[in-house]
Order: sequence, then C-alpha cells, then structure tokens
Amino acid sequence: MTTPVCTSASQAQFTRYVRAKGPALLRTARSLTANPCDAEDLLQTALTKTYLAWDRIDDHRALDGYVRRTLVNTRTSQWRRRRVEEYATDELPEPCGHAVAGPDAAEQQAQRDALLRAIARLPARQRAMVVLRYYEDMSEVQTAEALGVSVGTVKSAVSRALGKLREDPELRLG
Repeated sequence: MTTPVCTSASQAQFTRYVRAKGPALLRTARSLTANPCDAEDLLQTALTKTYLAWDRIDDHRALDGYVRRTLVNTRTSQWRRRRVEEYATDELPEPCGHAVAGPDAAEQQAQRDALLRAIARLPARQRAMVVLRYYEDMSEVQTAEALGVSVGTVKSAVSRALGKLREDPELRLG
C-alpha cells in the first residue's frame, strides 16, 4: 500500500503555507525544545506529517492548530522514546544552522520563564494582545479583529504593556 501524497495543486498550497507560516511555526518548535537544531528537525518532521495528510485535512483554515498539535505530539513522542544519543569524541561538532554563541540552554529557559511570569502579571486585556501580537505573530489588524477592538486600541494597549515589561525588575538585564 502506498502513502498518498499531495497533488500538484496541493503541493503549491502547501508550499505557500510553509512560506507564510514557517517562521511562526519555527518559533513554536523552539519553544518546545531548547536546542535550535532539534527545533528545526521537529518542525521538518511535523511539516512532513502535515504534507502527507494535506489532502485529508478538511478545513485548511484550521491548519495552524493542526500543525501546532502535530509539533506538540511529535515532541511528546520523541520525549517518550528518548535515549542517550551523545557520544564522547575528540572533536567538537560543527554548529548547526545559524546558531550563534549566547546564553546556555538553562539561562535561555530562565529568561523565557521570567518573561512568561512578567506577561502573566499584565492585565488580562494587555496580556491577550501581547500574546496574539508576539506569540501568535498576528498583525495589529488581526489582533483587533480577534478581540473585537479598534486597531488604535491594540496599538496603545500593546505599547503600554511593552512599557510595563521593560520596567519589570525581573526582566532587567545586567
């Protein structure tokens, strides 16, 4: 039995989807794993699964949720069957992709946790707007439509929220 693959029209749709949503999906994958290389692998696996199921997905308007759920499920499966894949060598491995030297994984996680706590301290309305704008990568117009408010309201509320985050003592650098 062969696995059905996308038709050429479906391939074009899939390609457009990946080009449009790839950066946001990669951010989601990076939030699921501390290693940028693992995040890229996780995203590729989830996109492969999505590609294979493309013609069976009834509502393409719900693709973001489908792919994010696939990312989470794939990561959970990887975690469940994790095994030690690290071996001692005399040579350092090449850095993956475009990774740059920076804080270690524990420091990055501590920074993410501090940011999430600071966002949780924002008023509910500001928190919703910040999450939609920066975590879900929605435009100001999309955020306004989703929350039933004007674009100006989104702009001013997000500006005030970012000001509060800049002043949060837990997020101060140095």
